[in-house]
Amino acid sequence: MLMNLVDDATGDQNGIYFQSEESKARACSETEESNTCCSDWQQHFDVALGRMVYVNKMTGLSTFIAPTEDIQAACTKDLTTVAVDVVLENDTVDDTISSESLQSLFSEWDNPVFARYPEVGLYNFVYKQKLLRKVLQQVDSKFIACLMSTKTEENGEAGGNLLVLVDQHAAHERIRLEQLIIDSYEKQQAQGSGRKKLLSSTLIPPLEITVTEEQRRLLWCYHKNLEDLGLELVFPDTSDSLVLVGKVPLCFVEREANELRRGRSTVTKSIVEEFIREQVELLQTTGGIQGTLPLTVQKVLASQACHGAIKFNDGLSLQESCRLIETLSSCQLPFQCAHGRPSMLPLADIDHLEQEKQIKPNLAKLRKMAQAWRLFGKAECDTTQSLQQSMPPCEPP
Repeated sequence: MLMNLVDDATGDQNGIYFQSEESKARACSETEESNTCCSDWQQHFDVALGRMVYVNKMTGLSTFIAPTEDIQAACTKDLTTVAVDVVLENDTVDDTISSESLQSLFSEWDNPVFARYPEVGLYNFVYKQKLLRKVLQQVDSKFIACLMSTKTEENGEAGGNLLVLVDQHAAHERIRLEQLIIDSYEKQQAQGSGRKKLLSSTLIPPLEITVTEEQRRLLWCYHKNLEDLGLELVFPDTSDSLVLVGKVPLCFVEREANELRRGRSTVTKSIVEEFIREQVELLQTTGGIQGTLPLTVQKVLASQACHGAIKFNDGLSLQESCRLIETLSSCQLPFQCAHGRPSMLPLADIDHLEQEKQIKPNLAKLRKMAQAWRLFGKAECDTTQSLQQSMPPCEPP
């Protein structure tokens, strides 16, 4: 019973008692509950828990253990933690404590319903064209300033003005990446396959890749599935650690051509080795080929998207800026560039700034006041010094 909790409780100097762990364990182990409950406690059967709950009418605290007639509870508050503790005592409770029935309190309680603040973010900005109010202009040949709506008025019209800056390079990079991803797949899928297949290009002569015996075995077991990723492998009988790559994704060949055009060294073998290593790790961990775009392919496409995107300091007209923002709104992930950096940033709520607009100080008046104060202070100092000089020195008695 609750009396046992009082005996095992430990108290501090302020008279607030804290239930010990031993008393908690003993209280939980008691299964007998009293059929009668004192007048200060309200019984309530919790359907979800399937147990009787006893609620104190004065403190509002509850317990699963039926209290006895001689146990009363007073409510104290710890101001340091704003925590409410129950002090179980045998003494009488102060008569000033209200004894209003908890049941009547529940019947008179009017549960408040708070209106949820409308959440309007950049997701709505790009997926709901009506929230994009206006494309302002290009800023510093790097960003595009836009105004978007932040709320909906009672008449259904958009309201509010949120100033958003869009990174023109990141925005165009995202547009190019998603278009390159679409163009990397075959337009027509094979009947019955139900899976998209990456476009591939043939390598002449085939590329020789050295792998371990375990990697070769995994690649041989799933070489048909790897063809959907644009990778065609041949396993010669002459070596147990050699794999011939006859086809690779088309973007690998395009990346190789761009590197050679810039006078750089070949990169096809290193990219293919990374691609095979990625697929082997997936096979070892998941036991199958994933249907998503491989990370190695995505990196190559991201590099292509970056090199062909609009750069900083590239001038854009208002029509070009509007066209860029409109195309960005159709992207699947318009908030990031091809490398994961943010492509847009909410800058300021124009309406909020206008509401809290402060009166500008009168600088001309302040200058006059400062000049007068300097002159007044200088004159006062000169007067004080002259008075001190005119007064005779004090002689000791």
